[in-house]
Amino acid sequence: MRAIRLPGGGELPVLGQGTWGMGERRGQRAAEVAALRRGLDLGLGLIDTAEMYGSGGAEEVVGAAISGRRDEVFLVSKVYPHNASRRGAVEACERSLRRLGTDHLDLYLLHWRGSTPLAETMEAFEQLRADGKIRCFGVSNFDPADMDELFAGELGSRSATDQVLYNLTRRGVEVDLLPWCRERHLPVMAYSPIEQGRLLGEPALRRVAERHEATPAQIAIAWVLAQDGVCAIPKAVTPEHVDQNRAALDIELTAADLAELDAAFPAPKRPVPLEVL
Repeated sequence: MRAIRLPGGGELPVLGQGTWGMGERRGQRAAEVAALRRGLDLGLGLIDTAEMYGSGGAEEVVGAAISGRRDEVFLVSKVYPHNASRRGAVEACERSLRRLGTDHLDLYLLHWRGSTPLAETMEAFEQLRADGKIRCFGVSNFDPADMDELFAGELGSRSATDQVLYNLTRRGVEVDLLPWCRERHLPVMAYSPIEQGRLLGEPALRRVAERHEATPAQIAIAWVLAQDGVCAIPKAVTPEHVDQNRAALDIELTAADLAELDAAFPAPKRPVPLEVL
């Protein structure tokens, strides 16, 4: 599995498994666990979740999936902004750890910017790191101005990543955020790389997919993976879908492919507000 070097040491796999929407229906639990475990079988050890997903239910699904296989996993979870105080973040992390059935996270993120001062959240994260409950920390849904403020603080500048919405139809981050992160060798985690399926009927995507004997979803993921310093965390809920996501890692888009996709899905020429889902 290819990986991106993290600023503080260690590596972030370039392709992982998302869990947004998991843990919401008990009848789907077994299938969700099976899909995540299939991903582990294929080397997709990066698993991203959050206390928000399914009100903790997704973390419970992940906990069941990684039981007995924790050493195969790069485990990421996220804290609600309203839980991100000095004390609240520590308590939230401990609840996440219990649901996940593990004693540590590899990466803990502030899910989005809230009213708690960033310095206070970072102090909580640093305490969790010092206590061995997390290995590194970062943020999600932060725009360049947020990142400037974050990195103005000593602890904030130790952040390991920014997780944002990024795909062929959401390219605003290429104007300012991606260059900001690349200048600092900070990996970016791209969520919703296939725009929750909405871009899959686009003709250009289908043409490129046909040339590679692949699916449009695989091409959309391969396009994200072709961007320097970016990893992708698509969700899959069946073993077959997991297999397809993993195969996207082996697709090498040509210059002609990239040019056609650029023409069909042009990036904005000026900064735009950070998009979220």
